[in-house]
Amino acid sequence: MAPQGPIGVFDSGIGGLSVLRALLAELPHERFVYLADNAHAPYGERSHDFVLARSRAVRRQLVDEHGIQALVIACNTATAAAVHMLRAESPRLPIVGIEPALKPAVARTRTGHIGVLATRGTLESGKFQALRQSLGDTVRVTQIACDGLADAIEKEAAGAHWAGATALIEQYVGALGPLGGAPGQIDTLVLGCTHYPLAAAQFDASLAGRAVTLIDPAHAVARRTAAVLAARPAPDPSPHALPGGARVRLLASGGPSALHAAARRWL
Repeated sequence: MAPQGPIGVFDSGIGGLSVLRALLAELPHERFVYLADNAHAPYGERSHDFVLARSRAVRRQLVDEHGIQALVIACNTATAAAVHMLRAESPRLPIVGIEPALKPAVARTRTGHIGVLATRGTLESGKFQALRQSLGDTVRVTQIACDGLADAIEKEAAGAHWAGATALIEQYVGALGPLGGAPGQIDTLVLGCTHYPLAAAQFDASLAGRAVTLIDPAHAVARRTAAVLAARPAPDPSPHALPGGARVRLLASGGPSALHAAARRWL
């Protein structure tokens, strides 16, 4: 019998590798096709309609050319802009999105004050606003739109020099206000863009040992994907095979060099 199709994963660039890394660990017997839409990056500073159009185009490519059995949107901005429409248009295709992990942060905080660092597109989306409003008055939330940070990580992550990303991380972490475990301080920080966990070491350095927990939703997305796949009937066999029996195929709408270099580093 031909194997089942791979799981499609996409982001505007390399950020979704943080999610793919968790998916590989959670689903060791599955195959994956990862598409970095880097010819149109960054999504976080694009319009809602632009991101929706690109998400539709990527969905079509992964379904038509690679026979995917499920789709993981490894991008907060694309999830906010497109997940509901993609599900409505492809009801037979399981689609898992990602969103800033506010609820896990609420469960973790002891000071009652959490911070959210994300792209402007994510923070201004109706999906994020609804998620924040669902918290009510249980916690205080300070959010910062990190313009340029995903792009800086995209450009610098494959190399050894992180000057631009480090400067922006220090700027945006500093803009949050007092951090730590004292009453009123931010003790839990949500990384609301999949690019940001790739710079975890730089975030740790900027926090300088303060009692702050970083929240990365990648593992929650991987567990959700596993649950969705387990709950549905077995998909039809797929004629699409990955080269050489590989578990991952990497695609990029722009140049592939940065994606391959980043994958060698993080996968």
